[in-house]
Amino acid sequence: MEIINTLRRAFRVPDLRRRIMFTVYMILVFRLGSHVPVPGIDPAALEQLFAEGSLFGLLDMFSGGAFSSFSIFAMSITPYINASIIMQLLTVVVPKLEQWSREGEEGRRKISQWTRYGTVVLALVQAVGMSYFMRGAGALAHADAFGLTNVVVTLTAGTIFLMWLGEQITESGVGNGISLLIFSGIVSRVPDGAISLSVYLREGTVSFLNAGIMLVLGLAVIAGVVFVEEGRRRVPVRYAKRVIGRRMYGGQSTHIPMRLNQAGVIPVIFASSVLAFPPTIAQFIEHPLAQSISHHLDYGTGLHTALYFLLIVFFTYFYTAVTFNPHDVAENIRRYGGFVPGRRPGRATAQYLDRILVRITLPGAIFLGTVAVLPTFFGGVTGVPGAHFGGTALLIVVGVALETMKQIEAQLLMRQYEGFMR
Repeated sequence: MEIINTLRRAFRVPDLRRRIMFTVYMILVFRLGSHVPVPGIDPAALEQLFAEGSLFGLLDMFSGGAFSSFSIFAMSITPYINASIIMQLLTVVVPKLEQWSREGEEGRRKISQWTRYGTVVLALVQAVGMSYFMRGAGALAHADAFGLTNVVVTLTAGTIFLMWLGEQITESGVGNGISLLIFSGIVSRVPDGAISLSVYLREGTVSFLNAGIMLVLGLAVIAGVVFVEEGRRRVPVRYAKRVIGRRMYGGQSTHIPMRLNQAGVIPVIFASSVLAFPPTIAQFIEHPLAQSISHHLDYGTGLHTALYFLLIVFFTYFYTAVTFNPHDVAENIRRYGGFVPGRRPGRATAQYLDRILVRITLPGAIFLGTVAVLPTFFGGVTGVPGAHFGGTALLIVVGVALETMKQIEAQLLMRQYEGFMR
C-alpha cells in the first residue's frame, strides 16, 4: 500500500511524472527490440540449443527471452557489465585511472568513455563467437562471410544500443538504467514461468507440495532481501560549536548510516556475468579442454555453485570498497569540525570506519551468496525445473525495485521543500 501511495504522489509532480514515463517508454523499446530476430537464423535449429537449466537458460533470463529467439538484443547488456568490472578492477591498479576516479565528474566521464570502448571490443568478440557457434550448430541460413558479418554487426549494434538506452534512463529517467533493463528482462519471463509451472503441475511432473516449498522459499528470500537492504549501522558523529562573527555554528549530533549491504545487487550481477563468460566462449571452441571447462562451469554444477558463492562475497567487498572510502569520509568529518565520540579525527576515525565496514559487510555478503545458491539445492530436491535461477532472479528484482523506489522517494522529498518563496 505504501508503494502505491508513493507512486500516486510521484505522478502528481509533473517533472517526476515525465521521468517515470520516459523510463517506461525506454523499457518498452527494449522489450519490442527483444522480439526482432537477427536476419538469417533458422528457428527450428535454434530451439534445439536451449535445454532447460543450461547456461543458455541463464543468458536467456538476463536478456528477457531475447537470446532464445536470437533477437538483435541477444547478448543483452552483458558486455557492458564485463567492461565495467574490468574498468573498476583496473582503477585499483592503474595510477592514471585512479587519478581520474578522484577528479569528480570530469574523471567519471573519462572512465565512462573508456568503459564504452571496452564494451564495443567485448561485444565484437562475443558476437564473433556466437555467430561461429550458430554456424556450427546449423542455425545460420547463410553461413558465408557475408552472413557471419551480418550477425556480428547486428548483435554488436544491439548491445551498443542497449548501453545507450541504459545511460539515457539513468540521466533522464529514474533508477539505474542498466539494472532496470536487467530487471525488466527477468520480470518479462514471469508469465512464461507461471504457465510452464502450471503445465508441470497438471501433468504431475512437479507435485503441489514441492511447488509450495519453492513458493515459501521465494517469499522468505524477498523478506530477507528487504531486511538486509534496510539494515544500517549508525555511527554517531558530533560537531563542535564554532563562533563565526556573531553567529554560532555546529554543536549538533548526527550519524553515518553504514548499510549492511553497501553494494546492493551489483555483486550478484557481476558474479553471474563473470561465470557466464568462460563457458560461453568455451562452447564456441571445438576442443576437449574447452568442452570440459564448459561442462564443469555449467550452471548448477558443484564447481559453479562454489565459485558463484565466492565471487559474490568477493564482489560485495570489492564494490563496497569502491563506493565507500573511509579515509574520504573521515577527512570530510574532520574538515567540518566533526568527530566520532571516542576516536581522534583523521586517521584513527578512518581506521575505525574501515573496521566497522569490514565487519558489517561480511554478513551481507554471506547472505547474498547463500540466497543466490540456495535454490540450486532446493531445485535438485524438489525437482522444479529452472528453480536454480530463482535465487538470482529474486535478488536482482527485489534489490532493483527497492533502489528505484528509494530514488523516487528521494525525488519526492526534494520537491516537497518549497522554501519561503513559491
